[in-house]
Order: sequence, then structure tokens, then C-alpha cells
Amino acid sequence: MKHDFSELRLDRVTRRFAGAGGKAFNALSELTMTIKRGEFIALLGPSGCGKSTALNCIAGLLQLSGGTIKLDDLRIDVLPPEQRGFGMVFQNYALFPHMSVERNVGFGLRMRGDSQARIRDRVGVLLELVGLAGYERRSVATLSGGEQQRVALARALAPEPRVLLLDEPLGSLDRRLRDRLLDDLGQLFEELAVTAVYVTHDLAEAFALGDRVAVVREGRIVQVGTPDELWAKPADEDLARFLGLGSLEAGSAVRPEAIAVRAVADGERGNGVVASSARLGPLVRVRVQLDDGAVLEAVAAGLDHPRPGERVVVDVDPAGIIDLR
Repeated sequence: MKHDFSELRLDRVTRRFAGAGGKAFNALSELTMTIKRGEFIALLGPSGCGKSTALNCIAGLLQLSGGTIKLDDLRIDVLPPEQRGFGMVFQNYALFPHMSVERNVGFGLRMRGDSQARIRDRVGVLLELVGLAGYERRSVATLSGGEQQRVALARALAPEPRVLLLDEPLGSLDRRLRDRLLDDLGQLFEELAVTAVYVTHDLAEAFALGDRVAVVREGRIVQVGTPDELWAKPADEDLARFLGLGSLEAGSAVRPEAIAVRAVADGERGNGVVASSARLGPLVRVRVQLDDGAVLEAVAAGLDHPRPGERVVVDVDPAGIIDLR
């Protein structure tokens, strides 16, 4: 399936809102980035950091207070949303509950006046693509959350958008379904080679789907890189903590996989106590309070791992220590 995707460039994009007492504040402050043609970029950050505001500015749902947005060589921040040629997938799906799957997916095509034959063919291709072939006549109200999300994605792709925008599309799903859909979506987006901006607060989603990840904090981009680049060298201590890295001392961070934790043997005193442990599938995340006051998180495999309250020996591989200065 061939699409005419485009490069998207944000240059010093600013969005200002009126705050309490009429005092203005910047939800976005001179945000600059380029999404390359066919690139899938994840905007990652906590709630309130400005990532959804950025997406709404790109879509045209919010006007800019400053800066420009260009699609290839065309300035689009001056265009209304319907003239930008974007597809958008929302967290709440925004499907029409009184319509069938077929009519939901074909909605944008009907609005622009495509022929019935063209709509039927396009809907069939997209439902096959998202794994819902044969669902044409089903009411969307009878579908599971995961199936509805697939319908929403097919609807966004139907008009062959130049850029796909996704705002926390898996946020309303339970973790088990979200994990299953992550694999499916990753394969689908790789096949489409779609230019896409994906907003999420979930680190696993951003790292699983993003060709690159742009970390947003207080309306600014802190760092942009591949998941490996961010993991190898976060920009600062706050980002290191957000990614789940520990700290040995000011100006440094340590990756969990570089920390080995074992129960003390006879005669050993150890150098810390297990504060907590949590199983994450095949791995266990172990949080250790060291005797010198530092707190580290390690990753252990297998069933035999130290339990909360146990004294342990903690060894750190120097190769896993990151100098953030």
C-alpha cells in the first residue's frame, strides 16, 4: 500500500494560555523538531508536559502563539485542520456508535465524495490490514476496546493522510490488551512506513514503537533520539530518573542491567537491604537501599531472587555508569 507521506517541521512553536488571574503561561515554549518522511516519532512525557498540546497544534485544533509548522515546503499552521491532510486517532476512539464498522472506516471518503466502489475497495483493504476482515457489517458498539481502536486507526488511514497523529491511542486499554496491541501496531506501522507523531506518557510504548523518541518537559523538548540513544546517554538527571535509571552520586546515573544483586553468604555483611521487588513477566525489578543512603534499582531473572528485607551484596558494572555532566 503506497502513501504520499511528508516531512513535518516545527520551528520554535509556542502556545500560550491564560492562567489563573489572567496571567498567561506557555504550554509550549519554542518547541523545534523535524519528523522525517516515513518516520514514526513518539512524544514522551508526563501528564501536563505539553505533548498533547503540541499534537493539537500540529492538527490545527489549537492556533499557535508563535513559531511555524511546515509540511515539506508548505506552511500549514495558517491552514484550517481539514486542509492539512492529516489523520488523527484519539484515546477515546471517537467512533460513531450508530454506524457499522464499514461506515465508520469509510466516513472520510464519503465526505470527500469518493465513489461507492472506491470506498468499498479501500475499506476492505484497510480492514484486512488491521486484522478485521469480515467485520464490515458489525456494529462498533459490539466490538472490544482493541477492535474499536483498530477501526479508529483504519478510519484515520482511509483518506491516505500525509501524516498520522495519535494521541494516547492505547491509554484506555488494560495492560494485557495494550501489550498485545503494541506488537501488532509495531508491525503495522513498519509495513506502512507512515510519517507519524505518537503521544504517550508510557515509556514502554514510546520505546517499542518510536523510530525516535522526543522527551517533552514543561513545554520544551529535552532530548530526541532513538530508544538506544536515550537509554545510553540521557540528557540530564531528571530524564535519567524518568527512564528508570538509578543514581550513585550527583552527576551520574546507572542502568539497572549493570547492577547485580545477590543474597549475602555466610559471614558476609553485604552493603544494602532490599526495599521492594516486583515481577514484570520474566524479569524482577529489585529496589535496594544501600548502606550509604543511595537507592538503586536492579533487574533480576529467574525465580530465585532476593526478597524485601533481605541483606544483599550489590555490585555495579562500571560500564553501566553514565556521566551526565
